[in-house]
Amino acid sequence: MLLPTAYLGPIPYYRLMHRATEVRIEACEHYPKQTLRNRCLIATAGGVQALTVPVVRPDNPKAPTRDIRISDHGRWRHLHWQALVSAYGMSPFFEYYADDFAPFYERPYTFLIDYNMALQSLVCELLDISPTVSLTEAYMPPESVTDDLREAFTPRTPRPEHPDLPPPQPYYQVFGRKHGFQPDLSIVDLLFNMGNESLLYL
Repeated sequence: MLLPTAYLGPIPYYRLMHRATEVRIEACEHYPKQTLRNRCLIATAGGVQALTVPVVRPDNPKAPTRDIRISDHGRWRHLHWQALVSAYGMSPFFEYYADDFAPFYERPYTFLIDYNMALQSLVCELLDISPTVSLTEAYMPPESVTDDLREAFTPRTPRPEHPDLPPPQPYYQVFGRKHGFQPDLSIVDLLFNMGNESLLYL
């Protein structure tokens, strides 16, 4: 299975990772803008909110994803962490996991893919899943890939059409009574609300 890199990817992304025998993360594509590669969706008191990691505009418009650098513009780490605290501070498991995630909003990373992969490794550990994951070393043409999902995940469609993705089932969410169940959010929504039952949900 070939997946894009993702910033705190959506729940379907991790379900597919859990079910795949081998996962390759695309590192050599021409970096596309406005995707879940640097954006995640969380549930807040005001509804669904997108958190976007700012990146440095590359000199080369065909720069590969592995070369995309994170920008420190606008104190984004502080703002993202405050958004997570505000959205999930009252969730059942936020305090349990907060110390695991906080360091990612305290120390800088240079490259987006390194940041995403470090977060992905943490999430897999917390979910208790052990997918075989590696980065691509060269661009793989679509016809050479059995299960190519590089373009399947977008902020508008975080649940692509796939035989291993059944319709989402509701679970407890902090603002569920106010907004109803919000499906296919970032994996942190599942972790903070469901804790060690997250694996059963996947």
